[in-house]
Order: sequence, then structure tokens, then C-alpha cells
Amino acid sequence: MYLIIVGAGDIGTPLIEIATAGGNEVVVVEQHPERAERAAQRFDCLVLQDDATVKETLEEAGADRADALVSTTDRDATNVMVCLLGEELGVPEIVSVVHDPEHMSLFERIGVNTMGNPQRLIAEYLYRAVKRPAIVDYMRVGQEAEVFEITVDGDAPVAGMTVAEAASAGHIGDELLIVAVEREGRDEPITPRGDTELRAGDLLTVYSARGATPDVTDVFGVYGDHADPETRPADEEDNGGVGT
Repeated sequence: MYLIIVGAGDIGTPLIEIATAGGNEVVVVEQHPERAERAAQRFDCLVLQDDATVKETLEEAGADRADALVSTTDRDATNVMVCLLGEELGVPEIVSVVHDPEHMSLFERIGVNTMGNPQRLIAEYLYRAVKRPAIVDYMRVGQEAEVFEITVDGDAPVAGMTVAEAASAGHIGDELLIVAVEREGRDEPITPRGDTELRAGDLLTVYSARGATPDVTDVFGVYGDHADPETRPADEEDNGGVGT
């Protein structure tokens, strides 16, 4: 894939690293001299120290043959200009970082795929890591839904049940879907069926239309703040209500 990345800062640099490591042909446009020089020395890619809001710069970067353009600068106004020029030059796929939520609709109106405020996304991730430590990873889908990975605890309500039994018991509702089961000793994930047993230690990939709320995750053994102290395991009570 031929990829133009605008910006070699805190967001652009990891993207450049991932894209070049993946064997893509990458052109970086960075106006700041030191950042441009650092990217040129560190990565196997062409780096243009120039202004990406100038049409000729994107033409020089090869916009006419680019598969995608990603704008990662810290200024929404710059990102909008880059995206508009990318559209004008016919780049098939255009993606941009959006820092101010109020600007999101503007990017959507011009048909650009967006990633919301990265600082807030990081903050949410860190908060989730502290609040719900058993959730290994998660991704928000739309405004409320989430896909997350979570390990089944030995004391979980669903431990030892099949998917069908867990659904019949009311642990898995219509808004919850177990997408995959990773189990120690198996090289490939299990695609769960009704008769698939959920075992302690299984790593589940779960889709929840309501997000990874405590009442959703508690069925896998992650005990929420709302849980009845009498129903929490002893190790949690002994730690002031914080699960281990």
C-alpha cells in the first residue's frame, strides 16, 4: 500500500513505524525541521519537510498514486485542509485525527474517516485499566457499544457453563455476543457455539451493545462496585472491595 502520512509527531511517529514495518511504501510530510530529520533517520521512508496544506506538496508526495492519506497533526484546521486537498487530488482513502469533538461533524460532512481526540482515548484506556483491570483490551464501537477481551474467573457465574446454558440462565442477553474463545493449549481461537463450554482461564472476545459496564463484565468474574458484599468472593472483601 502507498501511504501518505502528514505529521511526524506523537501520533504520526508510531503510525510511521507500524506502516513501514508492515512493508508499505510510506511518504511522510512534516513541516517541522527536527521532526522531519528524526523521521528520515529512523524510518525507511521518504520524508518531505514541507507544508501539507499546499497542493503542490501533496502532489510531490505522490497523491495521484496514493492508496491512503492520514493526517495526524495537532491542529484540526490543518487536518481539514489536508483532507480537502486529498479529496481534490483523488486519494481513495482519507483518515484524520480530530482533537476537538465539536469539529467531528465537519470532518464527517466532507466524507473523512476520523479518529476522535487521541488524548481522551488514552485517558479512557488508562481509566479502564484501573477501574476494570481484568479487561485485557477494548475498542469502542459507535457511541456506546464495545468489543473487549476478558478472562473468565474461576468464580464467575458462567464458568463451567456452555454458551447456551449461560444464555438460559440470563447471564448472556441479546445485547451480548461472545465472538471468540482463546484457550491455553490451543493454537487457534474457538468460534463459540451453543455447546461451547466457558472454562476458567479462557480469554473471551466479547461484543456488548451496552459497553463493558459492571453488570455485563461481572458474569465473567469481574466484580463491579455495585456488587453485594455478601456475594463477592472473600479475597475481594479482604481488599476493601477491590478484586485481585
